[in-house]
Amino acid sequence: MLSQVNLDVKGVVDSDIISTVEFNCSGELLATGDKGGRVVIFQREQESKNRLLSRGEYNVYSTFQSHEPEFDYLKSLEIEEKINKIRWLPQQNAAHFLLSANDKTIKLWKISERDKRAEGYNLKDEDGRLRDQFRITTLRVPVLMPMDLMVEASPRRIFANAHTYHINSISVNSDYETYLSADDLRINLWHLEITDRSFNIVDIKPANMEELTEVITAAECHPHQCNVFVYSSSKGTIRLCDMRAAALCDRHSKFFEEPEDPSSRSFFSEIISSISDVKFSHSGRYMMTRDYLSVKVWDLNMENRPVETYQVHEYLRSKLCSLYENDCIFDKFECCWNGSDSAIMTGSYNNFFRMFDRNTRRDITLEASRENSKPRAMLKPRKVCTGGKRKKDEISVDSLDFNKKILHTAWHPKENVIAVAATNNLYIFQDKIN
Repeated sequence: MLSQVNLDVKGVVDSDIISTVEFNCSGELLATGDKGGRVVIFQREQESKNRLLSRGEYNVYSTFQSHEPEFDYLKSLEIEEKINKIRWLPQQNAAHFLLSANDKTIKLWKISERDKRAEGYNLKDEDGRLRDQFRITTLRVPVLMPMDLMVEASPRRIFANAHTYHINSISVNSDYETYLSADDLRINLWHLEITDRSFNIVDIKPANMEELTEVITAAECHPHQCNVFVYSSSKGTIRLCDMRAAALCDRHSKFFEEPEDPSSRSFFSEIISSISDVKFSHSGRYMMTRDYLSVKVWDLNMENRPVETYQVHEYLRSKLCSLYENDCIFDKFECCWNGSDSAIMTGSYNNFFRMFDRNTRRDITLEASRENSKPRAMLKPRKVCTGGKRKKDEISVDSLDFNKKILHTAWHPKENVIAVAATNNLYIFQDKIN
């Protein structure tokens, strides 16, 4: 069971809607990006490591404007400031680094602390004004004085002008020197120190755009092998590529696809088979994909079908027509692994999110909601009634609110602490504390 800590971002303005959530490698920091181009970083309370009762409490550590709205004058297109993805780099020193991306530009940010300031300059006063050089008669040695803790976010690199289409993925490589960025038709490989050029490693753009049949929906680097990456497509297929084979990875090394059951084919089959997210397991042995109705776990050694399939909200299959009409069928749900790869989590509608235990094959539906949950309260499992007589604690499939959706979730890399973004609210849930 889980108890919750609710971090409520005030107001229901469109720019406040959370668009990405990501823990850093230690789990001590949690970053969120929103449609207004802001990045908010939460830090775990230091004293909470020793006080079990406050384990999992995160407070605001730093807030900064990562991207601003821009205008492409050549194409007469507005480039919105919405943060599409955030990825942390492993910590090498006292500072933290993260990559943030909107539709066109990726930025490398340094987040550092400052609790001392220099005083006693020779050429300027304490308020910063230059001193008259002719009145300087003694030489002073500046000293560092303590000050209130300041957290500074500064852009160290800006990677721009490499994507014609909207960026949907960024992924840091296991060599920690390079990363890849993917848009609808191309994947580029960048060096973290070089901003003026990148290598195009996948290009699926046809000579004639009328012949376009699929687009790239997500891409990720292998957690241990820096030459391997995967990308998923709107046709429900996943391609694994090896950069040792060729500079341009248009020819994949492995091709993962589940054969479609002809008896279940419908007008919506191609739409709901589109993969919205792909994630390698921490071990690197498996990968997980999320399509509209299900989550699938693939063994990298078996391409013809997934080894596990979990139905997220199968009760919506009968509602696909209305979901198509209100555009919800195109929602892009993400998925994530827990630290030991034994459980997976993904979102649904009505602020529900689903968790699946891979060992016991048990699953649970929980709700992230301000109405029925207070801080430190126990979360009750929710059930959806598809027909017949509805039980007391069940909710009818016809009563689901499709405007309340959980698209973005993250799992602490080492503990059972999860972060769930529900529109403009961020919920942090943790294991029950006895």
